[in-house]
Amino acid sequence: MKFTTSPAGFTLPSAKPLLALLLSLPLAFSACSDDEPEPEEDAELITTVTYALTPAAGSTAPAATITWEDLDGAGGAAPVITGGPLTLRANTTYTGTITLLDKTKSPVANVTDEVATEKEDHLFFYAPTPAGLMTITRTDRDANNREVGLTTRLATTAAGSGSLKITLLHQPGTKDGTASTGEADVEATVPVTVQ
Repeated sequence: MKFTTSPAGFTLPSAKPLLALLLSLPLAFSACSDDEPEPEEDAELITTVTYALTPAAGSTAPAATITWEDLDGAGGAAPVITGGPLTLRANTTYTGTITLLDKTKSPVANVTDEVATEKEDHLFFYAPTPAGLMTITRTDRDANNREVGLTTRLATTAAGSGSLKITLLHQPGTKDGTASTGEADVEATVPVTVQ
């Protein structure tokens, strides 16, 4: 590095090396930002869950549908249940399908399609109370042969009443068939009567 003498008698470094150093600093700092991890995908916004059940072929039981809706999100007004209680026949098998909507968007967004596209990152859980009221089995699978739960088989037992909690977990990169990871996209609890 060359030094020059200023009129006051101070020795200063040459401007060229100093300028090169200053220009290289922003490049060094910006290069670090490429190593930062990508932000994780956001959970879907779901305001409306509809569970539609069709009795197995040969059954005389009527079809049943229930809708849970929470337009203002958690902590606001209580969810609105339409078609409840979910009324099912005892000792009957049904096929079930879930529809998920986001009614905060215009037009209304069908989140079912998004979940179906990202099946490897989503898993439904169906929890009846009492536990013996019915058995629900997920019937669809993702590309990794793991269950999803957009479609189900529901089998009732004896007559009784209770509730059904439907939870959709968003598990990007961590789905292993359990509820130990992920974030809940929605939790909907609906009343059930088996008669």
